[in-house]
Amino acid sequence: MPVRQPPDPTEAIYLPKATVFPALVALGLAAVIVGLYSWFPYSIAGGLIALGSLIPWLRTNRDEIARMPRRQRTDTAPIPLSVSAPRD
Repeated sequence: MPVRQPPDPTEAIYLPKATVFPALVALGLAAVIVGLYSWFPYSIAGGLIALGSLIPWLRTNRDEIARMPRRQRTDTAPIPLSVSAPRD
């Protein structure tokens, strides 16, 4: 019995590129919280780190979304938005 190859995919899955920006945003927000309880310059530095990494992260995300195709060809049946219970 010959082995059949699977059909070509009809839908594409897009994953964002790996970046360090989410980790820097988390580090900056953690520094803001630490600075609230200890020394206020930690909050200022953390806010600058968080803001300085949030802006490029959002720009990268916007560019990746802009490159995605607007429509994809699908071969599957659409999934209904809501299903009502059968009436007795």
